[in-house]
Amino acid sequence: MFERISASFGLARSSWDVLRTDKQLIVFPILSGVSCVLVLLGFALPFLARPQWLQAIDNAWQQNGQPPAWTYAVVFAYYFVNYFVIVFFNSALVSCALIRFNGETPTIGDGLAAAGRCLPQIVAWALVSATVGVLLKVVENVHEKAGEIISAVLGTAWTVMTYFVVPVLVVERVGPVAAVTRSLSILRRTWGEALIGRFGIGFIMFLLALPGVALLLIGFFVATKVAALGFALVAVALLWFVLMSAVGSALNGIFVGALYQYAAQGMVPAGFDAGTMRQAFGKK
Repeated sequence: MFERISASFGLARSSWDVLRTDKQLIVFPILSGVSCVLVLLGFALPFLARPQWLQAIDNAWQQNGQPPAWTYAVVFAYYFVNYFVIVFFNSALVSCALIRFNGETPTIGDGLAAAGRCLPQIVAWALVSATVGVLLKVVENVHEKAGEIISAVLGTAWTVMTYFVVPVLVVERVGPVAAVTRSLSILRRTWGEALIGRFGIGFIMFLLALPGVALLLIGFFVATKVAALGFALVAVALLWFVLMSAVGSALNGIFVGALYQYAAQGMVPAGFDAGTMRQAFGKK
């Protein structure tokens, strides 16, 4: 067990080394985050401009304990666009990681072009993800307490089942059903690494977050003496956390891509140790 944990943390360190080599990979999570904010604003602003819509939703909640039926259509549209953005940029990131794993030097354009070639699969997957998201929201609204628990359990199961969907879409270009089936098949081989390796990435992110926490605390303290300087330090800390969030997303994309390539194709990704890979995927 200890060897498997050590190997999984080794894979997390290798993912970090790949990101240090190809720092441009962090651009994709940043683009994804900015795009998601724009999508949120695009859906929120019409409601802010028309308070009567919000009032109608509130009235329905008060009377029926449920939102109006039309809000589910809005939620579905929001989920679809949001998932499309996230999967598109994740596909670009994983594509660049796979290019690097094969010994080549990827560019941002290479990643965007690869994601563009998968548009039909990404659209189909966004539709499925939006449908699942709305169904989970319906379950959550059926009963406030039990619904939240059931929705959380089902949502977690769905997240685990679809762990390898993005690299499957990028490389194999299959439909949603086949992508989930393939993801489950790969997950069976990488169960320990897929979960334990996340702790390795989480530990790296914890270390990287410490300077931000220190800046935040110093900023709050300084703000009591010199407000402008304190607020400036707090702003820098918040920007640091945003950057670290992008780093974490990039590391996860690299990690998933590496597991996929070795489990699905039997190829050791460039930048990863062959012995660590064999040890990680040893007999369970």
